[in-house]
This record gives sequence, C-alpha cells and structure tokens, in this order.
Amino acid sequence: MSVSRTVLKLAALAALTGAGSAHAAVEIQWWHAMQGALNDKVNEIANKFNASQSEYKVVPVNKGNYDETMAAGIAAFRAGGAPAILQVFEVGTATMMSAKGAIKPVSTVMKDAGEKFDQKAYIPAVAGYYTSSKGEMLSFPFNSSTTVFYYNKDAFKKAGLDPEKPPKTWPEVMQYSAKLKAAGTNCAYTTDWQGWVHLESFSAWHNTLYATKNNGFGGTDTRLIFNSPLHVKHISNLQDMVKKGYFSYGGRKAESQAKFYNGECAMFTGSSASLANIRKNAKFAFAVAQLPYYPEVQGAPQNTIIGGASLWVMGGKKPEEYKGVAKFFNYLSRPEIQSDWHQATGYLPVTMAAYEATKKSGYYDKNPGADVSVQQMVVKTTDKSRGVRLGNMVQIRTVVDEELEAVWAGKKEPKAALDSAVARGNDLLERFQKTARE
Repeated sequence: MSVSRTVLKLAALAALTGAGSAHAAVEIQWWHAMQGALNDKVNEIANKFNASQSEYKVVPVNKGNYDETMAAGIAAFRAGGAPAILQVFEVGTATMMSAKGAIKPVSTVMKDAGEKFDQKAYIPAVAGYYTSSKGEMLSFPFNSSTTVFYYNKDAFKKAGLDPEKPPKTWPEVMQYSAKLKAAGTNCAYTTDWQGWVHLESFSAWHNTLYATKNNGFGGTDTRLIFNSPLHVKHISNLQDMVKKGYFSYGGRKAESQAKFYNGECAMFTGSSASLANIRKNAKFAFAVAQLPYYPEVQGAPQNTIIGGASLWVMGGKKPEEYKGVAKFFNYLSRPEIQSDWHQATGYLPVTMAAYEATKKSGYYDKNPGADVSVQQMVVKTTDKSRGVRLGNMVQIRTVVDEELEAVWAGKKEPKAALDSAVARGNDLLERFQKTARE
C-alpha cells in the first residue's frame, strides 16, 4: 500500500473516531403558545441562540393557545415527559406555584448554573409579579404586555376633537364619545379582554384592591372584592355607554381590536401587544395613550399590571438541561434581544437596559406612543397594584365575562352582576385553597 493511501485511510479513521466522540448538543424542549408572526419570531430567537453556541439546542414547539399549552405541559409532567421550558400565561401563575415538584424556580436554575442573574435588572412591575414572598423569581418574564388606550386621530379631527389630546379620564371618554357619535362615528369605543382591562388592571391603575390578601400575593385564603362602589360606578358608566350606542362589545378575548383597526370604533382599550397588528391593518392615523382614570380617586393613576406570559422551568430534568436553560435565559435577557422583541411585537422590554437601548435607538421618536406601556409600569408598585395572582383565575375570568355580558345585554344591573361574579369567584377560590392544602 502506498504512503498516500495509508495517510488517507488514517485520516478517514481519525475523522470517524472524532465524529463518534463528539458530544451531541443537549436538546432543550420549549413548549409555547405563540402563533402566526409571533411563532415565527420565537423560531428566529431559538435559531439565533442555537447558532451562537454548540452545546445546547433549543427546540420551540407550538402547543396551541395559552389554555392548551398549559394543559399540555401539566399533562406531560404527570406522564413524565414534560418539556424543560413551558410558556404559561400570567393567570396560570398561582396554579404553577402550587404544583408541588412540577417547577424549578428560575432564580435557583440560574444560581445552580453559575449564570449571572440580577432580578433588579427587570422592570419592577414585571419581575414583582413572578416573584415569591421570599423574593425568589419563579419564572422568566418572556412576553409581558399591559393595557393601553388607542384612538383614531382621523375620527377625532372629524368630530372636532384635538387629535393630539386623547381623553385622560373616564368622564372625558364619555364626553368624547358623544362628540364622535354626533359626527357620524358608528362606534365610539370598544375593548378587548374586558375583565383584565376593566376590573383587574382598572383596580391597580386606581391603587384599589381586586381581592384581599394583596390580590392573592399574601396567601391562598384570598377573596374577591371587585364589587366596591368604585368598580360598580365604572361598570355602570360603561353600561350607560352601551345604552347610548357609544360602547360596542366585541368578545371576551382579542376580537375587538378588529373593530378598531377596520375603522368601526374610534377608541379602543387592549393589549400593548396589539400595536403591531393595528399598525399593519389600520388605514388611518392612530395614536397610543395611557389608560383613562377617575381623577377623584386618591392615588390614581398608579400602574397597570402585566398580561402575556412567562417561561417556567419544569422539574425532573437533568443537570445539563438546566444549564442549557440558564444559558438560554441569559441570552433572552440581552438588551439587544429584548429590544428587538419589543419593537417587533409590542410586548414590553422586560429589562430596563432593553428599554434604554430602545429609547437610545430613536425607536420611540419614530413611533410615538410605543413607550406608553413601559411608562405605565416603570413606577414602583404598591401592595394593591402589584398584580392579581389567584388560583382558578382562568375560571374566574370566565365568570366575570358571563356577568359583564349580562350587563351589556341589559339583563343585569352592574351591582348585581359584580356581586354575583364575586360570590361565584369566591367559590372557585375556596376550591383552589382546599386543593392547595392537600
């Protein structure tokens, strides 16, 4: 055998030996609920992380909507096949916290992996929601949104309203509605996520409790109290707007934003994450403003609360998987990653560094109103405005939807509807408390 052939054989053998001894990347399963363009963005983020290193491979898998994804994750954990990372919407937080052994706190994952992790780097109202009473961050705040106010500037001009001066208070919303209606606007106002906007976030914005025990942060023996005179007054005003043809109800979730971007309704309250969709579809000039409030309420406005979801690390995984999760979360926390996510989707930049980077880039100058969501949340929260963290919250929201729909349909008066929602919701809280004790 010639020397050249011998060398070739040895080289081939070395290549095979090297290939066999090379370590395969540790796979990190990430189950999420992002759909459409958001799903594409999630895949892009995962691909960029995977390309940035060779030890770990994040595999994002869409599992349907928020309810379906959470149910799939819990079922998979019970069956012994849960993903390393599970995206859960904010109303599922208390349920995840009570699932003994099902989750591993993010702060613990980061510490064990030796990754730098400063909870103070995150926007207070965001980090605080996912932090335990012991100061331990439980889940990673990935896609956080909040409630904001959108309005049609062209419709305002037509009605003789200053397009640069949106209503600051709810009495002004009603006054503007009358002028818009008189000018021929078919619908003055609509809203998405009525319970989240008009009871949960409304309470925090007015520094008023939605439930006892600091809205559930102080223990599972919490009870609903959103039938106060202030809440009744607000729902009564909205009922009056329905009767006058100002307020058009479009559905329980995000159905109403179409009423705004197609030009039917001139004012709209919904998620800050609706911005990209509205920007894409609206054929008119629009702007984003802070939520209205009642000026006579002491402490208002305070801060709005978060919506969206966070990433939970599931229990029972191998140490190398947790190291990969920690690396990935550190990657997600980078200012440039968070800033890009914020600008592309309308979700909040969850770190102050990402917010400052976005501001420095000139994005807010080019897109007025895009920073409203952050401005509503960068203030220090109170025990009344930190958020709402209750067990069976998904079911409680359904109860709220049913009762409010009865008000809009003229079948119930506001006080009776809110009293009923509180009573029915408290039954659900009692069931959760009993389960949590077992």
